[in-house]
Amino acid sequence: MDIPYIVIDQLTPDQQQVWKTYFGDADRPRYIEEGIWRRTQEKATAEQSGWTAADDARRRIIHYRYRYGLVPTTAATAVGLTDLYLYHSATAPADEIDAHHDALWDSLTTGGWKEAPGGLLWTRRDLKCRITEHGAHPQDKAAGRTLPVGYRSLDVQIASVSYAPPPAVRQLPWNVLSTGIRRKNRPGTPTRVPDLSVLADLLPFQVEIGCGTSVEAGIPPLHRLHEIYRVTDRQGHEPREHRFTLSPTADTLLHEVLTEPEEKTAEFVEMFRACFLAEPTPAMWALKELKDADHLVGPVITNNFDVLAARAGLDECFMRRYDQAVPDVEWVDGAKALLVVGLHADRRKVQARARARGMQVVYLDPEGFWRDGQFMPYPLEGPQDGDLVCRATAAEALPALVNLLKQHAG
Repeated sequence: MDIPYIVIDQLTPDQQQVWKTYFGDADRPRYIEEGIWRRTQEKATAEQSGWTAADDARRRIIHYRYRYGLVPTTAATAVGLTDLYLYHSATAPADEIDAHHDALWDSLTTGGWKEAPGGLLWTRRDLKCRITEHGAHPQDKAAGRTLPVGYRSLDVQIASVSYAPPPAVRQLPWNVLSTGIRRKNRPGTPTRVPDLSVLADLLPFQVEIGCGTSVEAGIPPLHRLHEIYRVTDRQGHEPREHRFTLSPTADTLLHEVLTEPEEKTAEFVEMFRACFLAEPTPAMWALKELKDADHLVGPVITNNFDVLAARAGLDECFMRRYDQAVPDVEWVDGAKALLVVGLHADRRKVQARARARGMQVVYLDPEGFWRDGQFMPYPLEGPQDGDLVCRATAAEALPALVNLLKQHAG
């Protein structure tokens, strides 16, 4: 596989300007795409992990970090993947690790990888693959974690040949693991409201957005990443039905990468490509109108990496980061409410902090999605007593709010 790997070929002049304007260093390096999953088999995750007894302690860690940039081609400038880094760590009983090890060797051979002296490093054109096996993982030793007798770990690092992950990057997924399992919020009894007219009495307000606004722009939902990286088995439509991929012998991710890296990389870059090609939606332009009218204050608190709020002319406060479990929020004194748009759970404790500041929390979410012509309920995880919930889409409710406030002002 060649690096750079072309993601979007032959950019138009307008697309080149979009890149130069919005995909540099702003609230974050927007040319970096990064994701981490850590799945552990323990009593608290029994329903999805298959835990039944104390000697069930399988673990799977995935960390990817991709860098994109403008790449000159013979025809026109393109967006290319310029650095690739994928880390996979599996911990399981020794017999499963042995089978995992053998399967990796078969995949490397099938994929045409060349073994370097020593047998720990393999190369295939502009990619390298390093495999390291541990009796007791050094990260477990350092953290004082103990695993059942007979458990071993196997780490696989696949990267572009010229990329050497710095220590902070290598450490990041283990720092995330150390934060433990996210405890889901217990929902209270919120009040249902038919629309967002209640905000007319709660001006000014701040806003937090989730992937619901991205989906409205044609960007795949985040569960698409779970499919690409085989985070769960994706059997059934309800998220709670999806069991963790924990057994190395049932994990196909590395086989897919090693045997057909070009084809799998096309999936890896799918989300970034969709984000770049998407356009701000009517909901985003409605937020811009609310901002210009001083009804909306502060930056858009966003859990999305699509940059659509910025492209609509709004400042962003990015929450989906891994260096902080609870990222800082740019609160505005005097804001009376937090409008939460298309965000299923309060993973970064933004809504909890808004309540602590005395702000009214208002949710805008259809609490479900359409699949194959059928509406699949997907209730919000954590609305509390006193919160307000409007079951509608952003595309419907936000422009309606703009019109309502214009009428009040007129």
